[in-house]
Order: sequence, then structure tokens, then C-alpha cells
Amino acid sequence: MNQPETHLSWLQKIRKEFRSLFVLNKPNRPWHVALVATIGMAIPALVGVYVGHMANAILACVGTMVILYIPRTSIAHRMVTLAVCSFGIVACFTLGLGAGFSVYTSAVTLTFTAILVDAICRYYSIPPPGNFFFIFLAALGCTLPFVPELIPMRIGLVALGCMLSCLLAFFYSLMVTLPALNTAAAVEKNITHLLLHSVVFGLFVGGSYLLAEKIGLQKPYWVPISCAAIMQGATFKLIWQRKIHRVAGTVLGMGLAWFIFKLPLQGWTFALAIILLFFIVEVLVAHHYGLAVIFITPLTLLFAEGSASRVLNESLVVTRLGDIAIGSLLGFIGGWVMHHPKLLLHLEKKISKHNSPSL
Repeated sequence: MNQPETHLSWLQKIRKEFRSLFVLNKPNRPWHVALVATIGMAIPALVGVYVGHMANAILACVGTMVILYIPRTSIAHRMVTLAVCSFGIVACFTLGLGAGFSVYTSAVTLTFTAILVDAICRYYSIPPPGNFFFIFLAALGCTLPFVPELIPMRIGLVALGCMLSCLLAFFYSLMVTLPALNTAAAVEKNITHLLLHSVVFGLFVGGSYLLAEKIGLQKPYWVPISCAAIMQGATFKLIWQRKIHRVAGTVLGMGLAWFIFKLPLQGWTFALAIILLFFIVEVLVAHHYGLAVIFITPLTLLFAEGSASRVLNESLVVTRLGDIAIGSLLGFIGGWVMHHPKLLLHLEKKISKHNSPSL
């Protein structure tokens, strides 16, 4: 009697875990935040098409994503938060650009940047997107061709995007009053625990970038970005769910990207495709990560490949799937290390013996 019941309980657990992959979350932000973020991203995209410099406009578009960090607090606190996040995004991008002359300096810089950013986001309990866009900008800066004379212009474009988002956020805050969730962020008290998690996070993100460079990937930033996205899960359960969502969503997203790249996208239609995909992503990501990834995939491909080619060929699809699969696997391993019940706890106890109690 006990054996069938045991098997039934395991089947029920598996069924429950499988169903959890399809659960739609209740959004923690209003839909019009996504609309304002889309407007901010649309302005540089449309200007870039008008002046014929879409590649430069994309850098400004990335900078405008800082508006996603807008908190549900007073106007003064919102603007200070966005200003600090803007500084952080520009600083991370600058560090990545400055270290781009060598694979090893890029890997070391990305590692320490990821550790610092993750520690700050954990300490102040920064809500999603958390550390993601800071790591994204640092990885992007590391992989752009190292041209010293272009560094000031590239930094300026990202900074202009951040400034535009801050301006839009100010007028948006004057018109829309959001009910505050909390007036102050919860602060992580156990500094040793926090730093150990951040070190693991940074080592895996920086190591994944170095691995991508060493095996000769054409767009190595896909690997650390995928790794960081997977390791963002608060628990190991969320990490493996994110891995499944990301891989499955990417496969489906490649099919959508294939269809989009077959369309005659040029100029205004190219910009409109980016704007529409961005809005869909920002609406869906609050409900279901896997659904959002389906549209994130063609969006990032349009950013990365769209200006270079109008055709998404089979080799590019396989390459991008391979890049994301490698990054997701490394992120899954890193998440296991980060959330192992005994591994980091053992190190934490050893460190605590040689240090004063955490504040």
C-alpha cells in the first residue's frame, strides 16, 4: 500500500512542478509603466531612422531602459533612484568599454562589476529587473569593437538615453500617482552571506564571458547575459524554472524571429518592429518570463543583427541557440552553487569565525 502511495506522491509533485511552469503571475506594476518605457525607447529609435544612424540610436535605446527601475514611492525618491541607476548603468558601460582592449581585462572587469552590482542590488533589495541591465551594459561594452576615439560618443549616447527616461519619468510622475508598496527597501543584514552570493554570481558571469571568448563565439555577450538572467532567481526552484522558460522561449522566439526577418524591414518599419516587440515584452515579463522570452529573442536579434543583415539564416539560428544554451547551463550550475544548502553555509561559518559579527 505504501509503495503506490509513494509513487503517486512523486507523480503529483512532478505534475505540480510542471503546472508551475505555466502559471501567470500577478503583475506588480501598472501597464502604463510599460507604455512610458516604450515611448522613451521609441524616440531615439525613430530619430535614428530619420537621421540614418540606427546603430547609434540602439545605444540610446538601451539607455532608456533605466525607466524600468522607477519605484512606487514619492516623486523625489523616484527621481533620485532613477538618477542613481542612470549613473550605475553609464558607469558599467564605461568600465566595459574601457576594458575592451583585451579578453582577460574584459573578463576580470566584468567579474568585479557583476560582484559589485549584485552586492548593491541585494543589499538594497532592488526589485526586478534588479542587476540585469547593469550586467547587460557591462557585457555589451566589453564586446563592442575597441575604438578609443568612439568611447566618448558611445558613453554619451547611453547617457542621453538615461536622461531622456528620467525626463519622461518626471512628467509621468506628475500625471500619475502610484500607490506606494513600501517607503523604504528592506536591507540585507548578513553581509557575509550577501557577499558570498555576489562573488559566486560575479565569477560565473565573468567566467562565462571568458569561456565564450575562448571558444570563439562571434557574439560572446549572449553567454554572460543568459547566465546572469538565469542566476537572478531568488531560489533554486526559480532558477531551474527560468532555465526551462529561457530555452523553450528562445526556441519558439527563433521561429518568430525567422518570420520577422523574412519581412522587408527597412527604415521606419524596422524601428516600428522594435517598438512593438519592446512593448509586448514589457507587458508580458510581469506575467510570465517564458512568454516574454519568445518576444525578447527577436527583439535582441533585431538589435544585434538587424542592421547588418535582412536574412536570418540557419547558421545564425543554430549559433544563437547554442550561445543561449551555454549561458543558461552555466547559469543553472551557478544557481545550484549559490543556493546549495551546505556549500556556502560552510564557507560563511568559516569566515564569520575570523570576523566581527555582521551589522
